Amino acid sequence: MSAPLADKIRPKTLADVVGQEHILADGKPLRRIIESGTVPNMIFYGPSGVGKTTVARIIAENCGMSLYKLNGTNASLSDIKDVVAEIGTFGSENGILLYLDEIQYLNKKQQQSLLEYIENGEITLIASTTENPYFAVYNAVISRSTVFEFKPVTAEQLIPAIKRAFRIMSEENGYEIEASDDIITRIAFSCGGDVRKAMNTAELAVVCGEPSDGKVTITEDSLEVLAQRSNMRYDRDGDQHYDILSAFHKSVRGSDENAALHYAARLIAAGDIISLCRRMLCIASEDVGLAYPMAVPIVKACVDSALQLGLPEAKLPIAEAIILMATAPKSNSACMAIDAALDDLKSCDALDFPRHLQNVHFDGKGAKVVGQHYLYPHDFPNHYVKQQYLPDALKDRIYYHYGENKQEQSAYQYRQKLLSEADK
Repeated sequence: MSAPLADKIRPKTLADVVGQEHILADGKPLRRIIESGTVPNMIFYGPSGVGKTTVARIIAENCGMSLYKLNGTNASLSDIKDVVAEIGTFGSENGILLYLDEIQYLNKKQQQSLLEYIENGEITLIASTTENPYFAVYNAVISRSTVFEFKPVTAEQLIPAIKRAFRIMSEENGYEIEASDDIITRIAFSCGGDVRKAMNTAELAVVCGEPSDGKVTITEDSLEVLAQRSNMRYDRDGDQHYDILSAFHKSVRGSDENAALHYAARLIAAGDIISLCRRMLCIASEDVGLAYPMAVPIVKACVDSALQLGLPEAKLPIAEAIILMATAPKSNSACMAIDAALDDLKSCDALDFPRHLQNVHFDGKGAKVVGQHYLYPHDFPNHYVKQQYLPDALKDRIYYHYGENKQEQSAYQYRQKLLSEADK
């Protein structure tokens, strides 16, 4: 079976790498590290198809290191130990470079297992991830690594790479490939900064081209198949991912169900319902909140349904929950209240609590000891009695302020009634 074009024309030198000038141009940090021959542990993060694996290969080749590749989606502790077992064997004299792709899929224990070997220098680790490493990678691994961001490649940078791909295919297959500058530009812009996708698209364009007299012409009709492929760049865990989630969240908060559905559709189209569902659960408590408390269990039920159904049917309960929240009354009073309580913990030291609230326990003789002078609310009218619950230093603090919506105003009126009757 013939290898994919992207593998055939994979760059062998830094000069051939497409894009990433911010870290690979002369004098830039990663370029200087590679040229020094002393390679630290590193983490490469950025979208798929922008050269992370390619650069790791070039580093191993330039430094004469033995390259071992593992993928976090299927790697196990035993796989890591197998790599460690190669230390000191023939061919590893210049050291072992372990390239761990998709490190975010390793659990904490698996990531921790790497520490012993990268700390003593037995293995040089280059890990890659499409997620933000400061969220996805264990802190101890981050602190021992140099982090480099790989950015999407621009369409202008892709154009020379596509032309080179056509030349290589032409030489390999023995026929001329004819593609206008406009066609090449369209291919470049359709790939969203993904070099691998650009190469695969170029290869597909040739397959769908019109052969005639030893020549294949890529026409507008040839590109119809490309139009069926999404040209929306979507990095599931990069900046754009969080931008779309932010736009979705703010649209629901702003009671614009149409905008919320639009951004949700972009996430669904990219196959990302997990982060969407998590954000929906958050919105139900943070933004709908006490104005409509039933939003929490309803949205949770819709999320459970979506995750059980999977795509494409998952879109149905997701849409239902989104419309419910966007059109529901809003309140952030609960969110503001807990944030205020947490803020107090930052400024108050050694807070105690009223003695009458202490836990029930037993003295040395086995007798039950209850917090002194505790008033049991159920022994009083309306199951309410006034007594101090907050620590002395905060006894007059008010964290929760009732919202103006019907639900919270009803609760407020009930509270006023309790206070009034307790004073009688």
